[in-house]
Amino acid sequence: MVDPFLSGLPDPTVIEEVSFENILAAMKADIIGRHPEIEPVLSLESSTTVKVMQVAAYRETVIRSRINDAARANLLAFAEDSDLDHVGAGMSPPVARLFGEEDDRFRSRILDAVRARNAGSVNRYRLVAMSADLHVANAIAYRDGRSPTVYVAILSDALDGSASSGLIGTVQAAFDLPENRMVNGQVVVLSAVTSVVNVVAQITTVPGMPAALLASAEKALRDAWASEGGLGRDLTRDWIKARLQIPGIYSVVVSQPVADIIKPPYEAASLGTVTLTEAGENT
Repeated sequence: MVDPFLSGLPDPTVIEEVSFENILAAMKADIIGRHPEIEPVLSLESSTTVKVMQVAAYRETVIRSRINDAARANLLAFAEDSDLDHVGAGMSPPVARLFGEEDDRFRSRILDAVRARNAGSVNRYRLVAMSADLHVANAIAYRDGRSPTVYVAILSDALDGSASSGLIGTVQAAFDLPENRMVNGQVVVLSAVTSVVNVVAQITTVPGMPAALLASAEKALRDAWASEGGLGRDLTRDWIKARLQIPGIYSVVVSQPVADIIKPPYEAASLGTVTLTEAGENT
């Protein structure tokens, strides 16, 4: 779960491209400029002088790489492990890692904390939901028309993305804490998954393919949806066809769903059963 804002940042200039060959070449050019008569010696890779310079160039490469690592440790987009903990602690307000929380999720919450300084912002609601329980994979806040009620739809880290009643209750309790409670309305937490989509397709294979190919195609579909699905993600027939057409499959005819499943930003679909039947080999 990498935030598009962070992934879209240009490479920082504080982190340089380290090249052993370039450093060695620069060292040779430097010493030739000071002592031109040594140039023939430097053309011999077996000379002691070259070996000593190679050792020096390697050590400089290590030092520069360590400087790069130190620079990365202070940048939200690159910090990892305990370095990321310190980046979070240095934020205003400080953000602490949840027990067992992975770097990408923690990094996303740190960014939300910066964006959520306005108590009524959508990022504030997302931060509260994501901080309430590690099993909240994503969350979004929305209103229904002009109603003062704020709905917070949560996506869980379960295989189907559905939020259990227990998880919904945990997040709801977080919004009822004094520091998070709304004074001009109410917050209602619900599961973002509003439909389960069963997939039925007929598969034509390339001649000679193993019987396990259909199982591989189903796994490819489920893995792709786990990676690419989520809040507001439409489940289209073209997308299903493209993900099922792995190497060895000649063509795919999708019969269910009969139409594209279109979702607003605050809803999600989960994959139900996947029924693949072999329509024969392409001859």
